[in-house]
Amino acid sequence: YTRGTVTAFSPFDARADAEALRKAMKGMGTDEETVLKILTSRNNAQRQEIASAFKTLFGRDLVDDLKKELTGKFETLMVSLMRPAYIFDAHALKHAIKGAGTNEKVLIEILASRTPAEVQQIKQVYLQEYEANLEDKITGETSGHFQRMLVVLLQANRDPDVGVDESLVEQDAQVLFRAGELKWGTDEEKFITILGTRSISHLRRVFDKYMTISGFQIEETIDRETSGDLEKLLLAVVKCIRSVPAYFAETLYYSMKGAGTDDDTLIRVMVSRSEIDLLDIRREFRKNFAKSLYQMIQKDTSGDYRKALLLLCGGDDE
Repeated sequence: YTRGTVTAFSPFDARADAEALRKAMKGMGTDEETVLKILTSRNNAQRQEIASAFKTLFGRDLVDDLKKELTGKFETLMVSLMRPAYIFDAHALKHAIKGAGTNEKVLIEILASRTPAEVQQIKQVYLQEYEANLEDKITGETSGHFQRMLVVLLQANRDPDVGVDESLVEQDAQVLFRAGELKWGTDEEKFITILGTRSISHLRRVFDKYMTISGFQIEETIDRETSGDLEKLLLAVVKCIRSVPAYFAETLYYSMKGAGTDDDTLIRVMVSRSEIDLLDIRREFRKNFAKSLYQMIQKDTSGDYRKALLLLCGGDDE
């Protein structure tokens, strides 16, 4: 069961799609329309079959051809659609920690929002693809409490969601209150342990109880008691515990709000959520920002890049 905008295309013919793509990219000029229509309307498993048929029929690598024939953001989007989900995440993380400076935003977004099972898969794929340990790479590029929280999330050992123990809810809420608002300075470790290891349903109850005890939302406390990357990471974790679609709706909104567009984030979220929960993200977007995701993409992007994003978006919620 998913709430994605992209589902398996039927009737599907990998060879016919491969032939249409080859024709669209062969010779002078490229028929971008055909490329974007095929790749946005097939799900990832089908795109892999098309790539395999493409190689069988023409002895060519589909992704290499896309890179040769397309340019700019449109190229990035099409190539991103061709990556299997876990490889897509592993690739994004690798690029976030490669070279000078680390892109903390990407680490935060992926590790705060993926389920424990997804994190385990990403770690495995990272090892296969890059012959390196993801945790080692991340600890090599980060430090302090931010690094510790990332390491906790990388363990992917969150408690399973099986009933909620109200006495433990009360206890955790009190611990957080004492570690933050009641303390001179902050005991970050308590926040890291509780937010990084308790089950989702337990934490939702803890946030309610916290509000009752302290008179503050947990987000307000994190905002006051922490700063920098740790604050951003803890807030992302809290938002994802409350609602992953709402978290991504907000991420998409801020990627397009104001001057300039953060295309990397826009592409990453649209591609990675298109088969999971983009319908729910659209609903949250409409509810929280009083406009539809479709309209914001339309206003903020252009050309084939816009066409492809709008097809992935899958409809307007006005």
